[in-house]
Amino acid sequence: MPVPAPQQRSVPAAETSHGDLTLLVIEDDPAGTTITVPELSAAAGTRVRVRTARNLTEAARLLTDDVDCILLDLALPVTGTGTTVSGGAGAGGPGPEHVSARADELAALTHVLRLAPLHAVLALTAQDDAELAAEAVRVGAQDYLFRGELDARLLSRAVRYAVERKRADTAQHQLTESRLRAQENARLERGLLPTPLLEGSGLSFAARYRPGRSRALLGGDFYDVVRTPDGTVHAMIGDVCGHGPDEAALGVELRIAWRALTLAGLCGDDLLATLQQVLEHERQSEEIFATLCTVDIAADGRRAGLYLAGHPAPLLARHGQPARLLPYEDGGPALGLLPRARWPRRQVELGGAWSLMLYTDGLIEGRVGDGSSERLGQDGMAAMVNSRLEQGLTGEELLEAAVAEVRELNGGELTDDVAVLLLGRDPELVRRRGGSAPRSRPASVDRPLSSPPARAGAQRPPL
Repeated sequence: MPVPAPQQRSVPAAETSHGDLTLLVIEDDPAGTTITVPELSAAAGTRVRVRTARNLTEAARLLTDDVDCILLDLALPVTGTGTTVSGGAGAGGPGPEHVSARADELAALTHVLRLAPLHAVLALTAQDDAELAAEAVRVGAQDYLFRGELDARLLSRAVRYAVERKRADTAQHQLTESRLRAQENARLERGLLPTPLLEGSGLSFAARYRPGRSRALLGGDFYDVVRTPDGTVHAMIGDVCGHGPDEAALGVELRIAWRALTLAGLCGDDLLATLQQVLEHERQSEEIFATLCTVDIAADGRRAGLYLAGHPAPLLARHGQPARLLPYEDGGPALGLLPRARWPRRQVELGGAWSLMLYTDGLIEGRVGDGSSERLGQDGMAAMVNSRLEQGLTGEELLEAAVAEVRELNGGELTDDVAVLLLGRDPELVRRRGGSAPRSRPASVDRPLSSPPARAGAQRPPL
């Protein structure tokens, strides 16, 4: 009964050895190599341990984690391993018989590669069969040796070369897999960012998003904007506590649930209570909560309803007036904190021309000055935005400058996720364009701050 193969280690032996080598020779006549341990040690300048196996079943028993390299005789008969050999080699030529014969001659090598995928393998063959030796390397061996030219120095050098090449191949394979996973994750995260639905609204739209964790495109912050058939524009921005992959996944779930519930006609307390149920069912711990700010802008664009669930109040700038924070005293608790919570609605008069900025606390919790414990805060953010308005910045340029200044004041990268959403209305601009509005220009995916495109009907904000 064949002996099961030992569990393969996650790190090849070559990465853990300190000059010593263990060589497993698999040959039905081990003495045929004529190489002894003292000869190898003298040639290599280091201690070499040699194990010999007369068949593949015995090799499986001797193949332990401390083996650095395997020397395999390609002429080894393949029996008792579950590998089926169909017969001897056929006459030359590239036909099916020749291909089948080559596969049969490499059956032992194929079995060893499957048995020891993390070990370096040297193929040993007759001197007059260079084609078989080259095929062995193509199949997966690190190198080949001819039996008639084998000596201690050549074998020692070949073993070390094979071990280092296997290490390099393994590292390259792991690097390639890591890059593919990173590319796949990036495509997935980009697909999870929202595409605002504003067609027919006449409102402008801009957004900036920056995750707090490195090498990520998505964090625990989330936002969305949709227009329902009655002409109302609904906007939302939220923040799941924490900014790891679990929080990012939960934020996506809440955003998608919000969009579905909003398009289904749910709003206000009913919508927030349902989102709280989603959060309670999907969160990993009862300590996880999420803050949320939602606004519903009437079809005429002159007034809005505001709901705050433990979230910072938006910033409103009316035409010709400085930006100011909306009242937030009547807000409700964050989602996931209190059962059967209520969230009161506050009516907000927007006016004819305005801009409304929604944001997460990552924008206001950065420090001001190196080593300072003082936070920027909402008042500091409002003052910063007003100074940019005085410089004539609007829309995407305003958001870009605001986030850049927050990072500069913090003395480096922000550790928390940052999401900023800007909606605006300028009746005169829409009138001059005959009621049409251009698409919002999407930001480059290579930029650290991403701004997804809005559907037709949105233009640059006046703020």
